Amino acid sequence: MTHSRVEPDPHPAVLPPFQTLLESTDWASLATACGTGEALPAALARLTDPDPVVRESAVRDALGAVTHQNSIYEATVPVALCVAAILDHPAVAAPACSPAEGMAPPNGPTVLRLLDWLGDTAHDADDECVALGERHYGEGFLDEYEEMRAFRNARPAVFSAVHPFLGHDDVGIRHAALVAAIPLIEHPFLVRHRADTAGHARRLLATSTDRRHRDRALDALKAWGHDTSGLENASDTAAREHYVRLRAARASSEGGYSEDPPF
Repeated sequence: MTHSRVEPDPHPAVLPPFQTLLESTDWASLATACGTGEALPAALARLTDPDPVVRESAVRDALGAVTHQNSIYEATVPVALCVAAILDHPAVAAPACSPAEGMAPPNGPTVLRLLDWLGDTAHDADDECVALGERHYGEGFLDEYEEMRAFRNARPAVFSAVHPFLGHDDVGIRHAALVAAIPLIEHPFLVRHRADTAGHARRLLATSTDRRHRDRALDALKAWGHDTSGLENASDTAAREHYVRLRAARASSEGGYSEDPPF
């Protein structure tokens, strides 16, 4: 089943300025994992602070409130748009922590954390999650889950900010951007980017040893009809066999169900 319904999109392909997004959102009226989004504007504003320690705490405060059990909340979309709008801010590209001389920063630049979060959130709202929700809750799943539908409608705006990072000089940032882009380009307006994204995925698989990144790239290429046999290594084969065993064990313990419904 495909999910190609396109609704009127309230989010333009070009993001408004961060400050406009921050000031035009009624944060106190939006639900988060632990209440309302009243504290989110201050946390989001600190993401661009020159002090790396302040930025690190802001990542936890801004994103933690809308990140819980793979769920999409009312505040998730405006947070995602704000995060996307600051990806190219100079402070966000700076190291997340000030390292001692000769030591690499433990968390990398803040942009890496933000791209990872955007990718994970988009993954939690991708077509596979919708299909799984419809199998468990019926075809009206997406109509009832307004927060996920809103995030899916916002994908073109988020992608417009992620796309430039696919060619970033830093390989870690480049790969994080690719993993974020993969679920975003499921949007019908973005499928034209699939061929270019597939090229980036092949280049990632030629060099990366990151298990999560390799899984996402391989899954995407397979879903797009590419032959990945020449791209997989022994680690990929072992991981695939491990996932099969885990699914079989889960199916056995849960009376035949091999998938969990989305939260």
